[in-house]
Amino acid sequence: MQVIESLVKDIKSIIQHSRENAIRAVDHQRTLMYWHIGKRIFEEEQNGKDRADYGTFLIKYLSEKLQPEYGTNFSYRQLNWYRQFYRTFPIVNTVCSQLSWSQYRLLLTLKNQDQRDFYIAEAIKNNWTVRQLERQIHTSLYERLLLSNDKESVLAVARNEKQPSDAKEIIKDPMYLEFLGLKREASYYEREIESAIITNLKDFLLELGNGFSFMARQKRIHLDGDDFFVDLVFYNRLLQCFVIVEIKTTRLTHQDIGQLQMYINYHDRIEKLPHENPTIGILLCASKNDAVVRFTLPENQKQLVASQYQLYLPTEKQLLDEMTRGFEQFNHSTTSKS
Repeated sequence: MQVIESLVKDIKSIIQHSRENAIRAVDHQRTLMYWHIGKRIFEEEQNGKDRADYGTFLIKYLSEKLQPEYGTNFSYRQLNWYRQFYRTFPIVNTVCSQLSWSQYRLLLTLKNQDQRDFYIAEAIKNNWTVRQLERQIHTSLYERLLLSNDKESVLAVARNEKQPSDAKEIIKDPMYLEFLGLKREASYYEREIESAIITNLKDFLLELGNGFSFMARQKRIHLDGDDFFVDLVFYNRLLQCFVIVEIKTTRLTHQDIGQLQMYINYHDRIEKLPHENPTIGILLCASKNDAVVRFTLPENQKQLVASQYQLYLPTEKQLLDEMTRGFEQFNHSTTSKS
């Protein structure tokens, strides 16, 4: 009987896998259909480019002829998307089967080719859903990583052309934790934020970055009669090291940095295997003074990262202001060193 049940389980798995493949294949063919439609529209538009407003007339005419028979996917707005799709991705072989049309729609809103390349690589590598891709774009994942590193390194890591060698290449600052569902007006204990992170662990791993897996919560460290408890412990397969996360709901102090450094030292000396890299510590704090962090830590150290968290998504203006300040600080730092 047990053998038969195993057979049933295997066949169900085959059926489910085949259905998923069929859905992906159908969606990819639909995406390719939109690309070919966009290509044909663009070619006809170029033939009549000497006529003013010919492109607008052409798409309106096509919509009037196609929409009654084929539905809203051939409205004036949708046909414009198909045309833009072809113009943005003019080589059909670059249209990836791993991405759906809904994901390509999101990518078309990006004006920068490097941004698109980055999000395409990350979406495929991490198997992002449409919702996850949308969230990463809206929270400016690409720009936040650029503030921690140079553009070439960010893109190289995303494309698997190089392995990250520095925590700042994959860890974001700030981190947006709106998925925890905590209100911005309220004050919270560290344990409450920690519990909310565990409840929403999948979303937190997505925000944390690539290659993370959860290992422990409130890990006990016993040192000569004294007990200490590490908030969260992860492992990163890309960096091949332990990653400790300490949560601070108040402004970061040098004592907090010292505490996390002790946890890092413990894992390096007791837990780390010979082939693994040094432990990384992330201080997830409500606010921080970058100068305090900089002067508390040794120069050029790569093991401790202070990342500020936000419990809600910023507005577009707030994001732009934050990115502008970040790039100004980055440029000032680069100029001072040269």
